[in-house]
Amino acid sequence: MSSTAPILELRGVNKSFGPVQVLKDVDLSVYSGQVTALVGDNGAGKSTLVKGVAGIYPFDSGEYLFDGKPVHISEPRAANALGIEVVYQDLALCDNLDVVHNLFLGREQSKGVILDEITMERRAKETLAGLSVRTLKSVRQQVSSLSGGQRQTVAIARAVLWNSKVVILDEPTAALGVAQTEQVLNLVRRLADSGLAVIIISHNMNDVMRVSDQVACLYLGNMAAQVRSDQLNHSQIVELITTGRSGELGLHPETVAG
Repeated sequence: MSSTAPILELRGVNKSFGPVQVLKDVDLSVYSGQVTALVGDNGAGKSTLVKGVAGIYPFDSGEYLFDGKPVHISEPRAANALGIEVVYQDLALCDNLDVVHNLFLGREQSKGVILDEITMERRAKETLAGLSVRTLKSVRQQVSSLSGGQRQTVAIARAVLWNSKVVILDEPTAALGVAQTEQVLNLVRRLADSGLAVIIISHNMNDVMRVSDQVACLYLGNMAAQVRSDQLNHSQIVELITTGRSGELGLHPETVAG
């Protein structure tokens, strides 16, 4: 179930690097139980926005609210503590480790000086079962032996293992074939249906239309529009991405012209 109030809200956030303003008074609302697709052309500001949410680039100004309360996120650990996890495009998996050790990488469970393999394996199995993941033969498989879709699944499972509330996925289907894309999109939908807030960055408009509840369109650092997916079609999204406007939707003409 999605809630009426956003779990994560940005109001008028700005970010510059030297003389270049990358984000300009950006608003964004993200809801539990929903998938919010963040779309925009290369250079629109998607990565900077996500890294700001994740605490990698603190915003220069504007409000950052989590669960309705103002917060100041100046480092990734602060975002993690709130329950925000990011799965970047490179996945950051270790090929020479198995699934269990990748899920607990940097957060290993131990009994004294010895790793608690039994607890980690049990929690790994529970997490994957909770996500209805059936494509892995064993949680003791080396990650190097997994397909692209399976690797993406492991990275997503790692993000939700830590009682996360918001999961951000950066181009999760970019390098996948048709069948693996289907598996990952189904998993994304299950995350939202289980109550998590999901932000998905994607260039694939078919994926966006299929899996998202809302679409947030960035255009040259401005939030052109954030609209429910069922109120948009494919061509309107493309127009918002490429021109900042589509019919009555989008930025004021003078903003686009400027």
